[in-house]
Amino acid sequence: MSRATTLRATLTALVLGAACATAGPSPTAAADTAAEAPASEGVLAAMQRDFGLTRGQAEARLAAEEKATVTEKKARAAAGTAYAGSWYTPSRDRLTVAVADPGKADAVRVTGARVEVVARSAKSLDAAKRRVDALKAPQGVTSWRVDWKSNRVVVEVLADELRDNDVKTFVAQAREAAPVTVETTDHTPATRAAGTVGGDPYYTGNVRCSIGFSVHGGFVTAGHCGGAGQGVNGWDGSYIGNFQGSSFPDNDYAWVNVGSGWWTVPVVLGWGTVSDQLVRGSAEAPVGASICRSGSTSHWHCGTVLAKNETVNYSQGAVHQMTKTSVCAEPGDSGGSFISGDQAQGVTSGGWGNCSGGGETWYQPINEILSRYGLTLHTA
Repeated sequence: MSRATTLRATLTALVLGAACATAGPSPTAAADTAAEAPASEGVLAAMQRDFGLTRGQAEARLAAEEKATVTEKKARAAAGTAYAGSWYTPSRDRLTVAVADPGKADAVRVTGARVEVVARSAKSLDAAKRRVDALKAPQGVTSWRVDWKSNRVVVEVLADELRDNDVKTFVAQAREAAPVTVETTDHTPATRAAGTVGGDPYYTGNVRCSIGFSVHGGFVTAGHCGGAGQGVNGWDGSYIGNFQGSSFPDNDYAWVNVGSGWWTVPVVLGWGTVSDQLVRGSAEAPVGASICRSGSTSHWHCGTVLAKNETVNYSQGAVHQMTKTSVCAEPGDSGGSFISGDQAQGVTSGGWGNCSGGGETWYQPINEILSRYGLTLHTA
């Protein structure tokens, strides 16, 4: 039996086993068991390794982050148009929600969130960032994003390009268009392509990328890995399907249909060092939450969500609405899975650094991809 058949048969059995367990005579006991295990052994092991936590601390952090995710939804609804962003602080187990109207503060506090009153709403900041998006950025500008903590738009510039005339012109135009703060960096972002289970490799010609998440009828991945109509082969060289839709730059997402004996399962690979992770939904994790990534080169690594709605200025062009993380990645990891607990977050786009010396990586959020192509996430 081939590796693909063995692996997918095993994973399918895992999913069916989970379904059978929930259909047993004691649903209360099943629910209690699920509550005691906030994530797979793989996620817990990776968090212990990458964050320096004990197992108990990893479990407690996941439980706290799940609670913060629920609170954030309630707080966002309570704030209404005054909502100005949110972030989670693990060391204090605290979710902070910014509001642009002091009159909404008490209603938000009732949800359990800490409140910070700011000058600009999230809608206002997003509009300001879109004005910056409309500008043409030189390569000395690496990215720009809405920063909820500072309630401003942060523009990152290569430190040794700060005095470049084109960079200075862009920064001046950006400051006219939005409330901008400039930060410097020594790192240039690059996409993670080299030469349907999350993290598994696939090939488009001589380019290797990674599967993101299974959807009904196929899988999602990074747009820079291939254009619409291009054929895709699996890890063993057998034909999988074709890119049905792809966008890069501007966005960095795509989806591939699955056929020819391949099928989809709601699983992200742990690569043998950690257990495989079932995907149960796509609830968006807040800034500050822990997050893990699976890819075909560097396999499984964890970090935290650093920022959202960031525009990354690759050499091929700017990509918008990205999420930045402290997770490392390497060439070939492109398109791979970002997951928080058992919730799908997005597909790997690019970053800087590597998994030996560290770095940062961006992903395109999963819910935007599903909405764009009318896809349904395959969940357990």
